[in-house]
Amino acid sequence: MSLAELLKQKADLERQIASAQSESRSKAIADVRALMAQHGLTSADLIVAARKTSRAGGGTSKPVAAKYKDDQGNSWSGRGLKPKWLAAALATGKKIDDFAV
Repeated sequence: MSLAELLKQKADLERQIASAQSESRSKAIADVRALMAQHGLTSADLIVAARKTSRAGGGTSKPVAAKYKDDQGNSWSGRGLKPKWLAAALATGKKIDDFAV
């Protein structure tokens, strides 16, 4: 197969994919509209519910207390990746318990 034929096939497939995605999206929208009508919901109801859900998730998170500190004022809560300052200190032979708060 030549490059031109492959590119034409690619373009045809991309058109088919776009068409299938559009049809799927249209069906999903129709299904949502039918469910909304069945339950007497409006778009305003969905917005209110979405706002309640996002707030119920916790909103702002509280800072976590540091579990490890060094003499230069660097600190780490023990969550996530080890910070570079701690990794460098551990590489010199110190123990993590040396930095415990």
